[in-house]
This record gives sequence, structure tokens and C-alpha cells, in this order.
Amino acid sequence: MASALLELAHIVRLAGADYRARHRGHLSRDQLRALWAIEHCRTPTLGGHLYVCDQCGRREPRYHSCRNRHCPKCQGLASARWCEKRRAELLPVGYFHLVFTLPEELHPFLLWNPVRLYDVLFHSAWETLCTLGANPAYLGARCGCLALLHTWSQTLAYHPHLHCIVPGGGLSFENDSWISARRNFLAPVSALSRVFRAKFLSHLKHAYRARQLRLAPSHPSHGNPRAFQALVDALFQKRWMVYCKAPFAAPQRVLAYLARYTHRVAITNTRLLHADARRVTFSYRDYRHRARHSVMTLSTDEFLRRFLLHVLPSRFVRIRSYGFLSNRSRHRTLARCRDLMRRRQRAPTPQSAAVAHPRCPCGRGYLRPVALFASCLPPASRAPP
Repeated sequence: MASALLELAHIVRLAGADYRARHRGHLSRDQLRALWAIEHCRTPTLGGHLYVCDQCGRREPRYHSCRNRHCPKCQGLASARWCEKRRAELLPVGYFHLVFTLPEELHPFLLWNPVRLYDVLFHSAWETLCTLGANPAYLGARCGCLALLHTWSQTLAYHPHLHCIVPGGGLSFENDSWISARRNFLAPVSALSRVFRAKFLSHLKHAYRARQLRLAPSHPSHGNPRAFQALVDALFQKRWMVYCKAPFAAPQRVLAYLARYTHRVAITNTRLLHADARRVTFSYRDYRHRARHSVMTLSTDEFLRRFLLHVLPSRFVRIRSYGFLSNRSRHRTLARCRDLMRRRQRAPTPQSAAVAHPRCPCGRGYLRPVALFASCLPPASRAPP
């Protein structure tokens, strides 16, 4: 099928029925629901409306969308609406972009316990930001955070990580001043990595000891506390990946970034190049080689398997806000932040900026009076004022 016409729905219609038959009993209800929704999105199955032109009388049916959050065709409008709501919440500060990534050894735990351990991922990242943000050596304030969960890589491999957007500053603990972060520094990446590792593994050990985790019978830690403790010890010796990017150039750039990431699905229709009943070809960015564009071909069965790895449990919240950006107190605390920022940026007093001074020809400064010279002419010869 030509790439200009190819959609994920076409692939599901080609191979979805066979895939469901071969893997019957191994697919969750959420995965089956996602396949059905993508297959029938904007088709007569879901109904629609008939539109008629009031000039030429042209009649055109418009079918309803499935509104499933894993469908590539249904996320554009949802993303635009969500970003429009966030536009009024932007502060006039720089925003840092952080990414918290989990080691590959933890993937079996997350695949068997997605709700429990995705929650742990959110909480661990936020506790890390709280701990380091409260440190006077870095910020010394109460910070805010907007966190987005992604579980995929460009090749649809399982790669759970958390994108965090953090304003460059925070409220003082007395709630009476705004404390700005340094221009290009929020906290050391090494400290972020160590604290995040300790927080996550602490929560993981607690859940394991409380028998709140499910594991495959073939996993070494299944019913074997010693093997689990050995895994935890090995993970403590490993460096965890935390990425911290310099602030965006302007708050408006945050919205442009969020529009791409908030409601993104594992793969978009624009990346699909060719598909038939046996193989699917798609493009991806190879970040190991300077993000150059490459092409990958997978069997249809493997393509659908990888895609379904990223179907989230029903009702799971994948976009969360914390601190002074939390839903419960966002409007009140943001108004407080803006009020404190206006106090810090008071208008200059008349003594300090009385008159606009002429600009120097060098272009870098202003010509300011520093002394008064008396006239050397007699008073009678002076011109009238």
C-alpha cells in the first residue's frame, strides 16, 4: 500500500483478526479494545453526520472518531485543546526539560505491573525534584512539575521514561517570595540520577516485600527474595540515565514542545511507508547516529506486538502535574507566583530613572550628565533662554 494512503488502521484491518486469533488468551482487554477502536475509527460502524453544502447542495458524510488515546487519528484535536488550556498557565520564566529513564533490567517488572510501577516512576521522579529543589545549594524552594509518560522508542521497542517540564524557579517555603533558578542550571545530573535511583528502588523493595508485585514464573526473582535483593544490589551499582536540557528560549516554546509530546502515540501515520499482510516498513530517527532518518522493516506480527506493548491500562493518567502546578491548587498558586514576580520587578523610582538619557554612539550605553560647566560669556551677551 502506498505511503501517502497508509494508516495504522489499514494494518490492523489487514492483520488484526489473524493476530487476535493467534494470541487469544494473551491479550488484555485494553489491548483488544485499542485494536477494535483503531480498526473502526471514522467508519460507518461508529456512525457520523451528513453535511450538506448550502450553496451547491453537496452531501458529504463525516464519520465519528473512536477517541481512543492510542489511535493516531484522534489525538491531534485532543492535543490542541489540552495545550490551549495550558497557555494561560505559563509563567514568564525558563522551563527545564528532564527525562527520567529506567534500566532495562526493570522492564519485566513494569510489563507485569504497569499500574503499580508506572505510579512509582511518577512518584520517584517528583520526590527527586522535591528533594533537590529544596536544597539551598540548587534552588531552595518549592518547585512545580508537569510529567508525561512515554513507553516507546523510535523503533517501538519497550523504553519506559518520563518527560518532565519544570519551571525555572519556585515558591519559598514561607510562600512570600519567588526564587529564580540559575539561568542554565537546575541541579547536577549526577545528583538527579543517584536520588532517583534510590527513590525508585526503595519503592520497588517495599512493593516486593508487601507482595504487591506480579512476576512471570520464569523470572529469577519470582518467589526468590535473595535473587531479588541481588538484582537490587546490581541496580544500585549501575548509573541510571537522567537527562536535563537547558531551558526553552521562551515560555511559548513550551507549548510547541507539549503539542508534540502530550498526546503522542507509539507511532504516527506519517512514519508508515509500506505495509502488506506480512511486513510493515516505517521510518525512525536513529539517535545513536545524530538522529538521522532510517528505515526499519518488521513482520506484521512483530509490529503489532510492539505496538500493543504501549497500550496503557484503562483510566491510567499519563499526564500529571505536581507542586504549584498541581490540579488542586494550580489557579491559586499560579496567581500567587505572578503577584510575587510583579513585586520583584517594580517600576524604577523617579530618582533612579528620572529622564531618558541620549544613547551613546557606541551603541552600548547612554550619555548621562555628571557635572555642570558655568558659562564664560558676560550675562549681557548671552542669548535669551
